[in-house]
Order: sequence, then structure tokens, then C-alpha cells
Amino acid sequence: MNRRPNFDLNIQGRGVRLGERTLIMGVLNVTPDSFSDGGRFLDPDRAAAHAAEMVSQGADWIDVGGESTRPGSQPIAAEEELRRVLPVVRALRRKLPSVPISIDTTKALVAEEAVRAGAAILNDISGLRFDPRLAEVARWHGTPLILMHLRGRPATMQRLPFARSIGRSLRGGLASSIRRARDLGVPRSQLIIDPGMGFGKSRRQNFEILANLEQLRLFKLPVLIGTSRKSFVQAVVAGEGLDASRRPAKRPRDYWALTKKAMPGQRRAHESLNSLDLGDSAAVAAGILAGAHIVRVHDVAAIVPAVRIADAVLQAGKWRP
Repeated sequence: MNRRPNFDLNIQGRGVRLGERTLIMGVLNVTPDSFSDGGRFLDPDRAAAHAAEMVSQGADWIDVGGESTRPGSQPIAAEEELRRVLPVVRALRRKLPSVPISIDTTKALVAEEAVRAGAAILNDISGLRFDPRLAEVARWHGTPLILMHLRGRPATMQRLPFARSIGRSLRGGLASSIRRARDLGVPRSQLIIDPGMGFGKSRRQNFEILANLEQLRLFKLPVLIGTSRKSFVQAVVAGEGLDASRRPAKRPRDYWALTKKAMPGQRRAHESLNSLDLGDSAAVAAGILAGAHIVRVHDVAAIVPAVRIADAVLQAGKWRP
């Protein structure tokens, strides 16, 4: 088993080493229609309290998103997105001054205002396809920029024909995003790539990505994965086969179902992990062992044990002579 290569990021003037251990990015959705926790954290104080709880459980970064990207979701205006995220970013900066905040947006205007409010990382699910000016914000402020691979747009991505070769699509799409970022002046040392699990891929293709994640090392960049609360994990845990979703879903919610009883924060401390948590943990562990440096998760407490075990396996490495 090959150990992950190490990379160094600069976040608000501080050096961050990636690769020695897996970093956990806690998801904080401030949307009324997110597939996982829509509407629960629209209030800035409640959002900040939840973020603090995730940090106490082991989150290293907090990723704030104000626009749902679930399958079938429609884009919103920048003004509405700003109305949702800016009070939350400011509240997080006050409550958690030393914790890096990521802003999950595809809009340069939102990215700019969020950075001014305290965000330190830009997370673009479109890989600069929707608004390349976002790269200029990253360059100007010196923030790390996460480039995700997305086929199509959230509104239609699970209704389009899937790529015949997900490996070719992934390599080509990420290469294009990286080239665009570099052309716009973002230092290579500030880039992170994300294969976009679930975004325009079939069930089998998502597992192909996990199985072949090491191939992304050709880009010589740190890798982030987001398998949390994705239906391709849930389906396999439920006993379905890899090829059951070969064709795009007829309805978006068929693809991205969520067991309501597994909503983050609704499980009492004494209750055992349910199948959704166990599936998410297994997928995270697989991704780490295949080379992921950062994992983006909703339920931090449920994932931490899997992260620690996977890191221990990587650290143990080969047999001692």
C-alpha cells in the first residue's frame, strides 16, 4: 500500500501539511432545501453552535454552503446566497476564530464577500466552469481553491447520459479546471482536487472512482472526497448491486434518497450507529486508503473512528525489516 504524498497549503498565512493525517471538513448547509439538513442551520447562532460541536468532535475545517446542489436543485441569485451565508460566516469567525472556514459556492461575488467576512478556503463544485472569475478571488486573497469534477449541472446531472469512461471524463475535466485556475494566476500549491462523488456519475462509476483514486496522483495535488450521505453508498449498504443505477434516475430524489431517522444531530449519544453511518464510514475509509487527504462529511462524530483506523493503516505501512 502506497502512502499518500504530502502537500503544504497556506491558509491565512499559516502553513498546513496535508497527508500526515486525514483532515475532516464538516459540512454546514445553510439552505432550506439541502438533501441532508436543509433548513436546520439558517439561524447564524444555531449554525455556529453546530459548527463548534463538529470541531469538538474532530472537524478541522467547516464548509459553509448557501445553495443546494442536490440532483434537481435550481440555482439561486447571488444576492440570496449572500443573505444566507454571510451572517453564518461572520458568526463562525467570531465563535471559532482559529478554524478555517470554507465557502461552498460557484459565484465569484459570493466568494469575494465571504472571504471578506472571514472565509479562508474556496470550494467550487463546478471546477471554474460556471464562473471562472472565482479563480481571481482565490489569487487575490491567496486562498486555497478546491476544484471539483461535475458533469452537467445539479438540475440535470442525474438525467444526462453517463460518461462511457468515467476515468477519461474525470481526468479531462480536472485537467481543464486546473489549467483554467493556473491561467488565471492561482498558484498550483493552493489547489485541491475533488472527483465529485455522485455528481453526474452512475452508482458503479462512483465505486470505480473510489477503487482507482490513486490514479489522480498524476495531477500531483491533494485530493478531497465527499461520499457522505450519497445514495450510491446507501444503495449498496441496503444490498443493491453496482449496476442497478446504470441509467439516470427518473426523479432526482430517487437518486439521492436519505433515511430521515439518520439526520445528523438526531441520534442520542447512547444509540449505536445505524447502517447509513456505517456505510459512510466504510466509504470514507476506502477513500483514505486509496489516497484522499481530506474528507467532507456531515456527521463528524460517526466518521472519526473510521478516519483514525484508516490513518493508522497508512502510518503502519510496510512490514518492518
